[in-house]
Amino acid sequence: MTATSGRLLQLLSLLQARRDWPGHELAERLEVSGRTVRRDVERLRELGYPVESLTGPAGGYRLRAGTAMPPLLLDDDEAIAIAVGLRTAASTAVAGIEETAVRALVKLEQVLPGHLRRRVQALQVATATLAPPGPTVDPECLTVLAAGCRDAERVRFGYRGRDGVDTRRDVEPHALVHLGSRWYLVAWCLARADWRTFRLDRITRPASTGVRFAPRKLPDDDPAAYVARTLSTANYRYEARVTLFAPADEVTARMPHLWGRVEPRDETSCTYRTGDDSLDWLALRIAMLGVDFEVEGSPELSAHLRTLAGRFSRAAAAVA
Repeated sequence: MTATSGRLLQLLSLLQARRDWPGHELAERLEVSGRTVRRDVERLRELGYPVESLTGPAGGYRLRAGTAMPPLLLDDDEAIAIAVGLRTAASTAVAGIEETAVRALVKLEQVLPGHLRRRVQALQVATATLAPPGPTVDPECLTVLAAGCRDAERVRFGYRGRDGVDTRRDVEPHALVHLGSRWYLVAWCLARADWRTFRLDRITRPASTGVRFAPRKLPDDDPAAYVARTLSTANYRYEARVTLFAPADEVTARMPHLWGRVEPRDETSCTYRTGDDSLDWLALRIAMLGVDFEVEGSPELSAHLRTLAGRFSRAAAAVA
């Protein structure tokens, strides 16, 4: 939203909060000149909001009684961006978000101009979403952790690790990351005195402690890159070392947040190291790179790939 649009919304909020406003008080609250206030009032009137001028030594303004809050002051691109975000919200693995997003989209349509409403409705009719598999995240958990990140306030929650052990954690939250079909919290763990990555679907009863902290510098400039790197170096049930018959820079350019490490071998090949607790996901991740490969030293993965190859061959033969 532009600075002008944001100021107009703030001006309307002030006019609704109190019956009469002297012009100089509005200027002080908005941190602008009286001339800018007069210009903004004229913009509101052009948009159809009945802002009345008050007579008197200082002058002032009043929003006619019974006036509802305004339509969103968005340009075309901003409105479409919000509609796209709401329509595709089902892919974010947040519990109940799809129904909530639809309700919000309906409200958005009601306050848009006619030409934009038709575009948003066309988008809604033509777009389909598929909720991701696996566990979902409680929206309240997201908002509590997001507030902690924003306000630099410590958060306490219960956490179930990969080993199934439940612990209580006090952390300094840094950032939320949506990677693949999972949400992660990057935070400084006070008990471990180190950075940690927490899966949000394993977090329970998050609550602010009311204690502020001085933000620390994350080891990586990009929280998403940090999460991807952390996950790639974790200890998994199955580890794989694969030769990819493609240059390393080509592989990393195609998959910038690759789950694992890529090491150049020569101009036409590289080594990919990765791991997972599921052989299915491990095989799928390697196949999705879209290049020829050979597995080195992972008999479980090799056997699983042979099983999948036989399954796919039978399916292909049936189609032929």
